[in-house]
Amino acid sequence: MTLLSVTDLSVHFPVRRQGLFGPRQFLRAVDQVSFDLPAGETLAIVGESGSGKTTAALAVARLVKAAGGSVKLDGQEILGTEGEALRQLRSTVQFIFQDPYSSLNPRRRAEELVREPLDSLTDKSPAEKQEIVNELFAAVGLRTEQQRLFPHQFSGGQRQRIGIARALATRPRLVICDEPVSALDVAVQAQILNLLRRLQEQFNLTYLFVSHDLGVVQHMSDTIAVMYMGRIVERADRMRLFNNPQHPYTAALLSAVPSVNAAARAAQKRILIPGDPPDPVDLPAGCRFANRCPLAREQCRTVEPDLTDTGAGHMAACHFPEETRTLRSPGVQTA
Repeated sequence: MTLLSVTDLSVHFPVRRQGLFGPRQFLRAVDQVSFDLPAGETLAIVGESGSGKTTAALAVARLVKAAGGSVKLDGQEILGTEGEALRQLRSTVQFIFQDPYSSLNPRRRAEELVREPLDSLTDKSPAEKQEIVNELFAAVGLRTEQQRLFPHQFSGGQRQRIGIARALATRPRLVICDEPVSALDVAVQAQILNLLRRLQEQFNLTYLFVSHDLGVVQHMSDTIAVMYMGRIVERADRMRLFNNPQHPYTAALLSAVPSVNAAARAAQKRILIPGDPPDPVDLPAGCRFANRCPLAREQCRTVEPDLTDTGAGHMAACHFPEETRTLRSPGVQTA
């Protein structure tokens, strides 16, 4: 069953005018993005900085304003929801933020931080709220006596555990994870990722997972959408995308994933992406990756490719997806 359905989602930011009386120009941070997310699964959105992945996630959560499109949660339109209906909706969609150091109010105790969504979005009694807080502290691996501590008295990993507990307080159906481990040490990252997977099973959660780290995505996701300059350029299940990328940009990202296998490392060929991304205010007519793509032809520079099915539900926005295999590295394999 599809829990989240996103169709032609766009987010545009006004930036400047052409002259004093010229038309206003817009930065198209997210440009007609579409995907479906089944209940109980994890969809990862990946891409380099500036690709629009976090902005798309914020728009789904109604934390930034969308310029167009549709976002439906269990069939209910999110973008047009206001008032009390939006308040109720917020209890079913929660956010885990990237930085555990800045996302927690330093003046509030840990138990207050976890209880805050319950105070704002529910009518539960104080006893019910405390019971939920106690349960969540145990679920994320924190002790009951730590509830009275302030954020500065916790390590980075413990702070992120508090952020996770806070996100789960209202029993959401969809949890949006925005780079939830990128600010943590590598050893702590593994602990938090394993915790997120365990909580997904325990509370029947659906994750929209935003990351630039394909190693993290490989561990967490069922389906992966790769974004570049505001658009999805490839979308497939994890196994197909890692073993058979159909877009040169994806192949280049995968070539940078380190391998613990010595033979794979020796055979691995790094695919470098030359140049810089195009101006997001003045995008080129053709493929947005054409000026950096080693396979680009004249058609790529004049005609923008559609996101089409290359087989078995593997979607790619490339005129020549079959040629991507010439760039593939034999060292990139899924676990």
